[in-house]
Amino acid sequence: MVAPAPHVTPVMDDAVPAEAVAPLLRGIAVLRQLTDAGGTLSLSGLERATGLARSTVDRITATLARMGYVRLDGRDAILTPRLMELGNAYLAALRLPALLDRHADALADELDESVSLAVGDRDGIRFIHQATRRRAMSLSFRIGDLLPAERTAPGPLFATEWTPADWHRWRERRAADPADEGFPAVPPRPADSGAASGAASGPDFEAYVERARVDGWALDDQLIEPGLVAVSVPVRDPRTGRVACVASVVSHTSRRTASDLRDDLLPRLRATVTAMEAELRADLRVLPPAEAPPAPSGLAAWTGASKQELGREFIESLARGLTVLTAFGEGRAELTLTEVARATGLARATARRALITYEHLGYVEAHGRTFALTPRVLSLGFPPLSRTSLPEIASPHLAELAGRVQESASLAVLAGDTGAEIQYTARVATRRIMSANITVGTRLPAYPTSMGRVLLADLPQAARQEARQAPDLAPLTPHTVTDPAAFARVLAQVREQGYALVDEELEEGLRSIAVPVRDRTGRVVAAVNVAMHTTRRTAEQCVAEVLPELHGTASRIEGELRTAGRFTRVALA
Repeated sequence: MVAPAPHVTPVMDDAVPAEAVAPLLRGIAVLRQLTDAGGTLSLSGLERATGLARSTVDRITATLARMGYVRLDGRDAILTPRLMELGNAYLAALRLPALLDRHADALADELDESVSLAVGDRDGIRFIHQATRRRAMSLSFRIGDLLPAERTAPGPLFATEWTPADWHRWRERRAADPADEGFPAVPPRPADSGAASGAASGPDFEAYVERARVDGWALDDQLIEPGLVAVSVPVRDPRTGRVACVASVVSHTSRRTASDLRDDLLPRLRATVTAMEAELRADLRVLPPAEAPPAPSGLAAWTGASKQELGREFIESLARGLTVLTAFGEGRAELTLTEVARATGLARATARRALITYEHLGYVEAHGRTFALTPRVLSLGFPPLSRTSLPEIASPHLAELAGRVQESASLAVLAGDTGAEIQYTARVATRRIMSANITVGTRLPAYPTSMGRVLLADLPQAARQEARQAPDLAPLTPHTVTDPAAFARVLAQVREQGYALVDEELEEGLRSIAVPVRDRTGRVVAAVNVAMHTTRRTAEQCVAEVLPELHGTASRIEGELRTAGRFTRVALA
């Protein structure tokens, strides 16, 4: 079942409803400012940007940090990947990314051009999937980015279904913000914008929309910025016939003109959209009835413990209000108030006030007795976090690990096609007279390193066979395991016990212990280790003291990786 594309939001009164949750309003304002700032902003900067008192900013960020949505680093507040669970709730409820991503990705591979999926968000569009090509001139839009409808190819397709109220809202926005300063994802509109001016005025955009209505597709000939061109086709909801999302092929004029897109690529895009719509029809036949999830049994205890520990610095109403968004998800696109309360474990009155607050802010729509998330939920941190890499996720956790064990901590992945080497992608070194002289980017042979063995142990059997039979199992020290049969036994042991301890095999005097980092599928994608001089800890002490800390660190990295990687591709290096 496909959730209705929530591209029409009722005009909202600016007056805050009496039942709105004031701390939730302020918390959302802080998250929005952090998002617009790229994910990081000083506490004093938040104070200026939101107009809130510094003590209020401190309490809000302390609460968000307790929830794992923000990390406090000195005077800065930094969004964390866990915040993406709010946007994930919307995307899972929508179901479109899960159903259509593979079609968009396949088209991008076939055409060697970027392909995107977008939904309407009031008088703008918001991306829900990007399959980009890596080039010097490449697409920089992110999932969750908001663009003005009149400067895009998807915009006029959504506008074919606008109501008079929607058109009125659009005209008011254009008059109040002629330079598009409210859309940080696009360059400001200059006074004389050349090609972009063709869609700037009301009559011109209305003609643009009528042309899209007749053609069934739309073209963006450098409306956003010079050189960027796109062609778009609507993907329609099989139940209603309305536009569920819009698929676009995006290119640069150095490769293709707008006419090239229309003449050469539009037929292929239309064929892909036909396949997407068939996917949506098939989904209607197999999706089971929606059921609200069970209530999180520990929520009340967690909020109580947090309040007891942090005192007035913890804002319970903010934490509970944000939890309401996570009640929605796959198979739960629309929920009643009772279902939201049951899913969150909150009292009906508490859930109702949170929903009233979200409806006022435009994050939730009411449909009779049910409520549904809108694309605006993606504005809560998703754009900057959607480009998060594994090293960025791991670095703060490595710093905490290094601080706890007082030894250097690192993250590495297998490098190259053969997997014969590891490459360090993140590292936190301790201040010691004697420490391993390794920097990010360093490559080492995989076979004599703890991280290399953790990574090799998870490879398919054929790849492990190749690794242990490689002719370069050279004796780097008298302790290096070089016999293929012995090395095979070592990898089997690592695979069974879940960690690798390497004692002076890479370099005499160097001891290290490593554990795997797994993605959402359970595949080992990286390894985390702690390295030290042999005089500082025995092998037994490494297992007893360092290994539990390593497992805890890997678990926290995996938690954020699972959240970040649910609807985005997380770069491993």
